[in-house]
Amino acid sequence: MRRRRVGIPIFQLEFATTAMLGVISDPTEESAVREFFELFKIPWEFYRNERQYQVVLCTGDAKPDPSSTRLLILYASQETEFDVRLKIETHLHDHETNLSLSAGSLPLYGCHATFLHRGTKVLSSENPGKTVGFVDRLEDQLFARVGYDLFREVQCLVTRGQPPANAGTPTLELHIAFLRDLIVGCGIPLMEIPPVPEGYPFIVCLTHDVDHASIRRHKFDRTMFGFLYRATLGSLFNVVRGRLPWRKMFTNWAAAAKLPFIYSGIAEDIWLQFDRYLEIEKGNPSTFFVLPFEGDPGRSSEGQAPWARAARYDASHIASKIPRLMSAGCEIGLHGIDAWLDSSKGREEAKRITRFSGKETAGVRMHWLYWSEDSPVILEDGGFPYDSTVGYNDAIGYRAGTSQVYKPLQADRILELPLHVMDTALFYSNRLDLSPREARKRVSSIVDNAARLGGAVTINWHDRSIAPERLWDDFYVELLNDLEARGAWFVTAAQAVSWFRKRRSAVFEEVRFDSGGLHVKVSTSSGDNLAGLRLRIHKPRGSKQFAECTDNQPNGYVDISLNERIDALVAL
Repeated sequence: MRRRRVGIPIFQLEFATTAMLGVISDPTEESAVREFFELFKIPWEFYRNERQYQVVLCTGDAKPDPSSTRLLILYASQETEFDVRLKIETHLHDHETNLSLSAGSLPLYGCHATFLHRGTKVLSSENPGKTVGFVDRLEDQLFARVGYDLFREVQCLVTRGQPPANAGTPTLELHIAFLRDLIVGCGIPLMEIPPVPEGYPFIVCLTHDVDHASIRRHKFDRTMFGFLYRATLGSLFNVVRGRLPWRKMFTNWAAAAKLPFIYSGIAEDIWLQFDRYLEIEKGNPSTFFVLPFEGDPGRSSEGQAPWARAARYDASHIASKIPRLMSAGCEIGLHGIDAWLDSSKGREEAKRITRFSGKETAGVRMHWLYWSEDSPVILEDGGFPYDSTVGYNDAIGYRAGTSQVYKPLQADRILELPLHVMDTALFYSNRLDLSPREARKRVSSIVDNAARLGGAVTINWHDRSIAPERLWDDFYVELLNDLEARGAWFVTAAQAVSWFRKRRSAVFEEVRFDSGGLHVKVSTSSGDNLAGLRLRIHKPRGSKQFAECTDNQPNGYVDISLNERIDALVAL
């Protein structure tokens, strides 16, 4: 155990506390509260009458002891007894809206309230700019009134998800950023274990859905004819509209002409790209999600899935490639067929993959991203440690509003590694249909958010996307170079999930405010080869900075390395 003394200028504390934040919420929100504070990892607990807190966060008509806290934060979309008692003019709105933050636009998916009050505005609607949150002083206590239901918004995000129109907004991270800034803007220091690995700005997970491991296995089927069309006429069309350079069109034409020789075994299979991925990724590990069975389209929510979903290969057909991938540090996961709706099928599919990988368990991502609200529980019952399905087929960004690994509210153990960037969503003509320049801008926005907010960027580049007729290899290489230049930590999906499990295991054993400073003891699991954690102490700010997002500005916080256990004293 290490004991450190860290000096930062903070305010003179008026009393000692044993926890920083107490929460009073509706019982139906308990799972959302617990998960929110795994993502916003600070010392908190459900409110206890005998305790004193720096901050008390309430929802609805909760009635905490006024003397128990320096700052009272009330989230509610309806008028409360608090509003009536303080004569706060409250207007209720039963529609979705967007709120204006310095860090970006914040979508709300439930009801909200606006206020007419003399306090300092900290949150407003984008149109027409009405007050949705304000801060004021009530005798010796600061209070903040926020006009939406925080934990219902969290429930919506991690259960139902965001529509593609809001895919580019890390909504859940913005809820966290607003609450963080509200607390430190009220002059209260805040300690946090951020979703940022020690020594790196953020995490990157390179993943590959292996849908078509070999073109040789596609003879006179929909996939073969689709390839020939896209490689010939489709390539010419893309040249005309400025989406494909001439040299790549000729490469595709040559590949189409070579097809008979590939079938006869004279020429190499152009879609067998495992070795090339190892070369391109230059030692950075990645995860390959492999289909377990050939010729099985599985089921959709309406019945049998389209036959186009059935694979023309299974794990046995690429068994010779798996040892080299694993010796290079890569992971073999399951590209599930029916695991999302049938736990017994999931166990059967996983067993097929672990037979060839030699591992006891496998993570999963569903083929075609099939999913339902019941899938987390079904996959957990199937024995999967993590899933990485929650993303978009037709957009890129944050379906769950976050870059962090999270636990679905219905589940007990399984964690979700959200998917953020998928190649086909970027470039398919019936999806985003972006040019390389437009795609770079979209992806850079997600990477910029990771550099600012932490978390993981999960990328899915399909197995054949660096081969004819797609030839998206140049874009992928450029993306990897940018991520390396930013200093990202490249890990497999399983390693990323393990790091977030370690962060979730961290325990604030003691938090004590007294005249000598802020004393904190934190412990976490050890004995792994993963990057360490950080304990981040945010400096308080003045009241004029309520709405400013300054977490990434110089000297806005102090970081302390947390690898196993620390005992730190922050001097006043």
